[in-house]
Amino acid sequence: MRVHYLEIVADDQASTCKALSASLGAQFGDPVAALGGARTAQLADGGMIGVRAPMHASESPVVRAYWLVPDIEAALAAAVESGAEVAHPPMELAGLGRFAIYLQGGTQQGLWQV
Repeated sequence: MRVHYLEIVADDQASTCKALSASLGAQFGDPVAALGGARTAQLADGGMIGVRAPMHASESPVVRAYWLVPDIEAALAAAVESGAEVAHPPMELAGLGRFAIYLQGGTQQGLWQV
């Protein structure tokens, strides 16, 4: 099991990136429109971390891991069968793969298929 994308939604994108750069040595690039304006940095295992601001007034700050899965439809169906609620159905991000988000046990979990 591997985290493909670790998403941090923060009220202050700049200071969050600065702190992660200083503490982890992460090198963040320019905002990526397809990822909601997230500034991203590569992880040593090939994954990625992204920091973005909330996209609308009702979105709260959150840290959400997107687990790399071979079949996003099957993985999401298994989560739903276990009691999860779909927060965002699978969606294609051009050149990046497909993602989905589900809610379970008071947490938000993401799935990613490349």
